[in-house]
Amino acid sequence: MTDSLSRRSWLKTSSVFAAATIVPRSVLGGPKHVAPSDRVNVALVGAGGRGFQNVRELMKLPDVRVVAVADPAEQWDLSDYYYRGTAGRAVVAAEIERHYRPSDPKFRCQQHVDYRRMLETAADLDAILCATPDHLHAHVSLSAMRAGKHVYCEKPLTHNIAEARLVAKVARETGLATQMGNQGHSRDTMRSTVEFIRGGVIGDVQEVHAWVPATRWNPTLLSPPAEHQAIPKGLDWDLWCGPRTPVGFHSAYAPVSWRDFWRFGCGAMGDFGCHDLDSAVWSLELDAPQRVEMRSAGKVHPEMAPHGEIGYFDFDRGDQGDLRITWYSGGLRPPTPDALAPGTKLPSRGVLFVGTKGVMVCGGAGGQPDVFPLALRDSVTIPEPSLPRSPGHHRDWVDAIKGGPPASSEFQYAAKLTEITLLGLVALQTGEVIDWDAEQMKAIGTPSAEPIVNGEYREGWRL
Repeated sequence: MTDSLSRRSWLKTSSVFAAATIVPRSVLGGPKHVAPSDRVNVALVGAGGRGFQNVRELMKLPDVRVVAVADPAEQWDLSDYYYRGTAGRAVVAAEIERHYRPSDPKFRCQQHVDYRRMLETAADLDAILCATPDHLHAHVSLSAMRAGKHVYCEKPLTHNIAEARLVAKVARETGLATQMGNQGHSRDTMRSTVEFIRGGVIGDVQEVHAWVPATRWNPTLLSPPAEHQAIPKGLDWDLWCGPRTPVGFHSAYAPVSWRDFWRFGCGAMGDFGCHDLDSAVWSLELDAPQRVEMRSAGKVHPEMAPHGEIGYFDFDRGDQGDLRITWYSGGLRPPTPDALAPGTKLPSRGVLFVGTKGVMVCGGAGGQPDVFPLALRDSVTIPEPSLPRSPGHHRDWVDAIKGGPPASSEFQYAAKLTEITLLGLVALQTGEVIDWDAEQMKAIGTPSAEPIVNGEYREGWRL
């Protein structure tokens, strides 16, 4: 309570001070610099369900103003999906205006169909938040950074490994503030997990298991749609397809279920890997695995993600010993360890660390860590916090924009985590065991992996 009161008092004092000391950013460091006292102007690219959720988080921050929205769809009907309601550029822009107009009656949120035109014309824009389908992440992020804009991008950071490395390179060269949208990375419980592992609470980690119940969005669809549907009014479908050779519109692709198709998405592995492999990669400081094998649950069309999968990521950690991470989706999960208390079940989504002293079970996306057996839990000394706690995933990014420390899932770390995740997809799509040469960015002896690693682009969309 003392800490909370102190912070509240400091915020009150500092806000009064800031109001009296606003300095133009041009005086303090040029167009890429945002002074701590300045408001950060952000544009949303991708106004679907997840983009709408991100906007609502940004609107909670008093020093952020969402000033523009870009999306090829004027309106998306999300009533059949867990987002519910509607989205799209017109719908999201209208809610943004309702939020800001009580304090600024003349405020207007700019609407754009094409984010490229927005970047060309938005002189006062500081940053963009990318919440498009996966296949556009790299193009949006690179275009924005090359225009001098700070970038927050949803996970996975990119659609293929070559893109991940290029995005990290440009972020490093520009020095802009970046953050990937694996929000669990900023939870206190995720930080506790990292501290428990590094503090040796369960001994030396020998294996890790991560699982999600996610399956296909189109569970009965056995192949990509053979028939086309009329393009909804107000949708630029060619722009939505972006770097990929356009296919005929079908509701199986958009607005939400594009993840089922390798052309646009990355399936359950891409959707959740950057969430649920995060604690292992972070705590054990893992780089790329040397070998990856992944198998689908049931027969699957080569252009579509499976209903479920099981995969093995093998890491050679030198003196620390080999480590295997096993991944499961579609309802598959590891066997319950004997060390768990009688009657204890594994969560429907989670991560299991197996150590030389015991095991630790965490909920998905950085949930609370629980140590077993109970005798070990009762005897261990909980490590003192060694990682700074986060004021919020979006807050960390905005603070980085304003000269604070880099956000903890900035693009250097995000690219590494994404590459590990996407290697699972290379193994899944080729059906081969991938022996990975990280230095050469090459699957040794597997030429069929090359177009998956590097991607394929239509003219006018090359990176």
